[in-house]
Amino acid sequence: MATLYTQVLPLPRHQLFPKSNPNSITVINDRYFENHPLILLIDKCHSIKQLKQIHARMLRIGLFFEPFSASKLIEASALSNFSSLDYAHKVFDQIPQPNLFSWNALIRAYSSGQEPIQSLLIFVNMLCEGREFPSKFTYPFVFKASAKMKAFGFGRGLHGMVVKGRVGLDIFVLNSLIHFYADCGCLDAAYLVFENMQTRDVVSWNTMILGFAEGGYADEALKMFHRMGEESVKPNDVTMMALLSACGKKLNLEFGRWVHAFIERNGIRESLILDNAILDMYMKCGSIEDAERLFDKMGEKDTVSWTTMLVGYARTGNFDAARSVLNTMPSQDIAAWNALISAYEQSGKPKEALAVFNELQLIKKAKPDEVTLVCSLSACAQLGAIDLGGWIHVYIKKQGIKLNCHLTTALIDMYSKCGDVEKALDVFHSVNVRDVFVWSAMIAGLAMHGRGKEAISLFLNMQEHKVKPNSVTFTNLLCACSHSGLVEEGRAIFKQMEDVYGIVPGVKHYACLVDILGRAGELEEAEELINNMPVTPGPSVWGALLGACRLHGNLELAEQACNRLVELEPENHGAYVLLSNIYARSGKWDEVSMLRKRMKECGLKKEPGCSSIEVHSIVHEFLVGDNTHPLSQKIYEKLDEIAARLKSVGYVSNKSQILQLVEEEDMQEQALNLHSEKLAMAFGLISVAPSQPIRIMKNLRVCGDCHAVAKLLSKLYDREILLRDRYRFHHFKGGNCSCKDYW
Repeated sequence: MATLYTQVLPLPRHQLFPKSNPNSITVINDRYFENHPLILLIDKCHSIKQLKQIHARMLRIGLFFEPFSASKLIEASALSNFSSLDYAHKVFDQIPQPNLFSWNALIRAYSSGQEPIQSLLIFVNMLCEGREFPSKFTYPFVFKASAKMKAFGFGRGLHGMVVKGRVGLDIFVLNSLIHFYADCGCLDAAYLVFENMQTRDVVSWNTMILGFAEGGYADEALKMFHRMGEESVKPNDVTMMALLSACGKKLNLEFGRWVHAFIERNGIRESLILDNAILDMYMKCGSIEDAERLFDKMGEKDTVSWTTMLVGYARTGNFDAARSVLNTMPSQDIAAWNALISAYEQSGKPKEALAVFNELQLIKKAKPDEVTLVCSLSACAQLGAIDLGGWIHVYIKKQGIKLNCHLTTALIDMYSKCGDVEKALDVFHSVNVRDVFVWSAMIAGLAMHGRGKEAISLFLNMQEHKVKPNSVTFTNLLCACSHSGLVEEGRAIFKQMEDVYGIVPGVKHYACLVDILGRAGELEEAEELINNMPVTPGPSVWGALLGACRLHGNLELAEQACNRLVELEPENHGAYVLLSNIYARSGKWDEVSMLRKRMKECGLKKEPGCSSIEVHSIVHEFLVGDNTHPLSQKIYEKLDEIAARLKSVGYVSNKSQILQLVEEEDMQEQALNLHSEKLAMAFGLISVAPSQPIRIMKNLRVCGDCHAVAKLLSKLYDREILLRDRYRFHHFKGGNCSCKDYW
């Protein structure tokens, strides 16, 4: 760090600034300079321009070279409401012998700014010069900068300096040290510092309580509060906000109400910030009524208050109320728009999310930021809206927005899920900074397109770049092996997780391995793996086994898997549908009827299949047998044409895919022809230019008959068809399919 900073100061100060200066004034004492007219004017400045004028005058009369005068100039340029850190740093570099106050002012300013690294570099340079030694006013801001950068090693070194120095018992320094450790996620070290303090004030307790609350240890935060009372330390508003944060994370509404009552009962200073914290707690705990009562009583409300209500309504699915809040807000900033877009997107309502995004573009009341773009790209990915997703990508470029890891991940995910994995790869290779999430997203993109070997190759490349994989990386890798039929590779990767990378496989990883083995027909090995799992098999594990049984027609094991799946998720209609599918393939229509009856008795309904296709930036959705589309007549005429062409090449429908008892032959045929995928394909054939691929998104698994039809249509009409279901992409071209799935 010292080396970096010496690039700014290539020569020692005593060479840059000789001790004697003919223009300098005689130093009498600080009191003399305190009352100098120019120094008094510094405190009255309202702009950096005025400060520069005083600076010029100080240079002219030699006043600038007196340490106290210079320190006042540094303080104003670094810490005032019109501060300019760049200017402050340049002023600092001109001072022959800055005093500790000047060093501290610059360290403090950078610790709160966008470049906390500068705070650490200046601190190191101060130590190297050796003229001034850190004081109790220096360390807290260096700890703050270290916390912002998560520079744990540097902070540990500072801790050693504090212990060896003269400020090891200073409560202000120790409180900042607790905050540093808590921010770095090292709560054990923070608690150790707290316990060894000879004296503690309310800030010490608040810092520790907040550290536990924000670190996810809500119970420990509540225990600290009770202990605080036992030691007769009076809490303040900051204590209450830390407690409310813990209640919100713990979803402890009862205790949250007690905290609210405690605030009112003990006359703790009320403020807008505290009211907002109470409001946020009620919303997180799901008590809309309590939140509404408080909101109506609040004399003062800011954007945070309104946004908290908006997010709370949206989280509970009351989007009408959320929209009403947005419309009523006195000032609609981008955070409020983001809250609504994000709520729609995370609730599985991507069309509504994009509608709000488009509205934001039209009214131009706020400018989209990174959060807006990430949420909107995620909504595009859900819908398969590649035109709008591509427009957002162009918008990012035109606005000169730098692609950070969040935006890069969102773009890769969008292009991959919209069927253009090549563009996803272009985005991936265009950036220099890639974190584990960027790499994992690209591996997932290759996986869903059946490019398993490329996904494994990318993983090896990731290791060469010294990026440590996480559990999500391995989930995506195992999915890649599953979709590409890479059984041995899947076994090897699963084994390496803990042995090589120290990541203990979770339920999702076991589910992936069961899927890999099941697709390959290794049902006995898959069953044995489940029986020997060190963790309780979850729904995803039994679902993977049930899917494998459907693939290979193992009725006995399918019934066992279905029963276990329904035990864990009584409302999982998918389990019944899969088993019904197996019964139907075996011609066991009585069992199919029995399952349908059981579903009806339990009030379960099969999720309706829905297929969507984007044409000219408009997303069109189709349900089974849908006739609501404006072009329905043309779509059904195209379906008749398709049926005739299929028949001419000898295609016979796979009636085992019909999941209900339909005895008449022609009715069975009609039921298959009306699947949403086929309607979307027919619409694509009449609406999408022949040079463009037909991209269709299905909310459920693509049925075997639709898969076979898509395969044939790609040859009969010489069209490229990309069909994405809940699990992966099926790429059809020239009568071939890229996937390794079997029906």
